[in-house]
Amino acid sequence: MCRNITTLRGLEPPATDAEIEAAAVQYVRKVTGVRTPSAATREPFEAAVRAVAAATAAILAELPERRTPPPTVPPLRRPEVQARIAERMAAREAHERAHELGLPHEHDDALVVVHD
Repeated sequence: MCRNITTLRGLEPPATDAEIEAAAVQYVRKVTGVRTPSAATREPFEAAVRAVAAATAAILAELPERRTPPPTVPPLRRPEVQARIAERMAAREAHERAHELGLPHEHDDALVVVHD
């Protein structure tokens, strides 16, 4: 998992909050061994992600500029990843819309949505 954490220092434009949070999530997943938080682990997991993201943003702001850019493009900036994210969001929105309209639909395992 740690190999999935990309270098954020020196990006142009600078790292976004989403990129910093994604790196924080990867780090917390690695050190805790928690891939998907349960009800029992959700709050401490999310608190750790917030703390790591805050520390990451602080150090990125304090370090001097890099002389050379990072050797790889962060995943959230890659077009194929952006396309997958957009596809998932569109599917989730369509699913929610079906619920709102009371339309018959199927539940996909990838779209786990809890409704009261």
